[in-house]
Amino acid sequence: MVFLNTLKCFCLAVSSLACICHSFHYMKRLIETVFVHRFSRGTMPLRNIVKNCLYYWGFAAWLAYYINHPLYTPPSYGKKQINFAVIMFLLCEAGNFSIHVALSDLRRNGSKTCKIPYPTKNPFTWLFFFVSCPNYTYEVGTWISFTIMTQCVPVGLFTLLCFIQMTVWAKDKHCTYLREFKDYPSHRMPIIPFLL
Repeated sequence: MVFLNTLKCFCLAVSSLACICHSFHYMKRLIETVFVHRFSRGTMPLRNIVKNCLYYWGFAAWLAYYINHPLYTPPSYGKKQINFAVIMFLLCEAGNFSIHVALSDLRRNGSKTCKIPYPTKNPFTWLFFFVSCPNYTYEVGTWISFTIMTQCVPVGLFTLLCFIQMTVWAKDKHCTYLREFKDYPSHRMPIIPFLL
């Protein structure tokens, strides 16, 4: 009886932590969109807004259903697994934010010109040494950590789909950099250092 109560409390703690992390991620994105991002042109056609809302809201409902289900089982390695995932999640969120600030700084004073992004003194930007789109690398890391934290198949599927989509975007951006800049660092990969 005590074991079941402890397990229920642990499951509740995991689902609450997942809710906090998920909400934090999207609140951070909204704040970045308003205060950090500088767009050179309209990047979100109206038809994409509906598609994106259905995608994100649909997955949020599906993930929440499984993570909050009475039969949800917590991560196999318990608190160690969750603590590792939370630390990884926070580091990836900080990295993602740092990259967005660095990219925003390239367009100061309303500039529309495209520049090659380089690492700054901030260690989170050092991924620019290896990849063209470290914001996507960190974003994928965020969702991998969320998958580890919840140990839930729908979250893993969401992470996989995010990785596929961000790989497409990263490859496009990488090709654009290569096309626009003759002196673009040739050793950089689109999203995963040394591989992809």
